[in-house]
Amino acid sequence: MAALAGMRALRRLCGVALFLSQLYVLSGRAGSLMTTKHSQPQSTFAKSLTSTSTNTPYFKVAESTEIPSYVTKCPSNGLCSRLPPDCMTCNTNYSCIYGKPATFDCKVKPHVHCVDQNNQEQENFTINMTCQFCWQLATTDYVCTNSTNCMTVSCPRQRYNATCTVRDHIHCLGNRVFPKMLYCNWTGGYKWSTALALSITLGGFGADRFYLGQWREGLGKLFSFGGLGIWTLIDVLLIGVGYVGPADGSLYI
Repeated sequence: MAALAGMRALRRLCGVALFLSQLYVLSGRAGSLMTTKHSQPQSTFAKSLTSTSTNTPYFKVAESTEIPSYVTKCPSNGLCSRLPPDCMTCNTNYSCIYGKPATFDCKVKPHVHCVDQNNQEQENFTINMTCQFCWQLATTDYVCTNSTNCMTVSCPRQRYNATCTVRDHIHCLGNRVFPKMLYCNWTGGYKWSTALALSITLGGFGADRFYLGQWREGLGKLFSFGGLGIWTLIDVLLIGVGYVGPADGSLYI
């Protein structure tokens, strides 16, 4: 009886072991299927990332379309020979005879359009000009900076360093912007006629000196009654000839 009970117990253990082994096999297959299913989209996503990273699109750099600043000075479809100097490039010949007419070969700059006498567009043309450097031009052909720090009424007459620029329609040789020493020539708004009238009528009280901004001399004339008339007469003569001027050094208007 005991042997029979042992055999039954052994069979039950074998059945349990078989059941557990089958369950383990089934669970292993299911896990492998799940891993393969999840690995496929990941590999596909990785391939897509790789393809996008390796096959990057090529963007062509756009060419610069910025218009140069000199174009605003250049009339469109005008005569090439009448273009401002900033709109062209010329082969200047510095061996020309000073003061004589000279002819130079020129070419328009990029983005500039001009025509000839027959209304045909052209790039190469010639211009006629007088052989002279820019600093040798007449004073009406260039514009210079003004100085308000120098004395215009002085002996000798003072000069100042000015920066001059040639006008747009003038052609010349050399730099179009150049330095030049000029006489002090600016005005602060003082009138010569007003100063002379005050010197004649109220000069004994220093009104003329006060008007010109010379308050120290004005106080001197006021408290000395015009230097007993002598100072008044002298100032009338000095203002009349323009020797005494405004205290800021400017010219009369």
